[in-house]
Amino acid sequence: MARGFGGSKKMRLLPLIAATYFMVSGGPYGLEDIIGKAGYGRALLLLALVPLVWSLPTSLMVGELAAALPEEGGFYQWVRRAMGPFWGFQEAWLSLAASVFDMAIYPTTFVLYLSHVAPVLTAGHRGLLLKLGIVAISAAWNLRGAVSVGSGSTKMMVVSLSPFVVLIGLAVWQVVRHGVSAASGAAPAERDLAGAVLVTLWNYMGWDNASTIAQEVEEPQRSYPRAMLSSTLVVMCVYMLPLTAVWMAGMPAERFSTGAWVDAAMLLGGSALAIAVVLAGSLDGLGSFNALTLSLTRLPYAMAEDGLLPRVLTLRWANGVPWVSVLACSVGWALALGLSFERLISIDLVLYGAALVLEFVALVVLRVKEPGLERPFKVPGGLWAAVAIGVGPTLLIAFALWAARGERVAGLPALGFAAIVAAAGPVVYLAARMIRRAV
Repeated sequence: MARGFGGSKKMRLLPLIAATYFMVSGGPYGLEDIIGKAGYGRALLLLALVPLVWSLPTSLMVGELAAALPEEGGFYQWVRRAMGPFWGFQEAWLSLAASVFDMAIYPTTFVLYLSHVAPVLTAGHRGLLLKLGIVAISAAWNLRGAVSVGSGSTKMMVVSLSPFVVLIGLAVWQVVRHGVSAASGAAPAERDLAGAVLVTLWNYMGWDNASTIAQEVEEPQRSYPRAMLSSTLVVMCVYMLPLTAVWMAGMPAERFSTGAWVDAAMLLGGSALAIAVVLAGSLDGLGSFNALTLSLTRLPYAMAEDGLLPRVLTLRWANGVPWVSVLACSVGWALALGLSFERLISIDLVLYGAALVLEFVALVVLRVKEPGLERPFKVPGGLWAAVAIGVGPTLLIAFALWAARGERVAGLPALGFAAIVAAAGPVVYLAARMIRRAV
């Protein structure tokens, strides 16, 4: 068994796939708003097409850069090496800022699902306490190390998907007994295709997150390309098969909003399956938050190693865990738990999108700047292929900016709010440099 920081064991391929799965998806939870906004047919079309211009190019980019530069900090290190410390800092700043809003979504989804069967547990301050509990459990789990998180992700993936395997089986059995004509789910009365695209992009984003733990992964040069492509296929199947099942069952699309998988389970399998979906949803929220904690806490550590953040963030336990970074990030994420689901997605997409564009730029710059860099996996084609795969994601990010123009946060337009957060990056960088020189 290969060893990582402090002699700790390293994560193998299957746990890396499972961790990536939770960093990106975690299951069909979160798809409901796509159905409610676009209807079944358009939702399936979005889920089939978006990965081709969003997920696949990103997976290829991550596969090449993670294999060529398997360093702790992942995408921060790629951008820093390609364009210097200033842009590396902006990459990490945008990613961490996006994480404040992204990480709040998973405890929120957990509470929404639980409220379907036990509203008394989520009423008032109890809901906030449950969300804080998810943050605390994930922090404690991450302090056990990357291997523990990867192993837990594998088990939670199997358990959380099992109710949907039953749901799909029941839907197929219903069609066998009553014919395909039973599948009569109607389109929503008021379509919101732009909103559906935003939710689809959010459900397919995050492939680069797994790169930050490269030095804690066994044979990263081989594991990352395999994990990226495998998890892309897994996520597509996990999304499209259950959606097709509820369409076949004839559940009206207008009944779908966040948490509606419980209603679909009740329709097909009764209260037992509905409760199983709720419990699986709680595992999904915990699994995603837990895996992302593993990924994102390595960013402050890497930045502190470069002298851009306080050195205390470089402190590790014997198992390799940057424990100060884990605790600091967890506190930051807990502070954003009160924002609504729709607002979180808008801000998250804007900040994450800007960071993703920098990663695609780094891919091209490194092809030009370091053509001799060993690349165990390489995006097929020459330099122009590296340029071309970034076009689709960039256009979708531009669309997300346009679609989010009407959202407001704290009295400000969501785009303006996100722009203020992004603009703070250079200021914080200059302040960090000044403090470092003074010390």
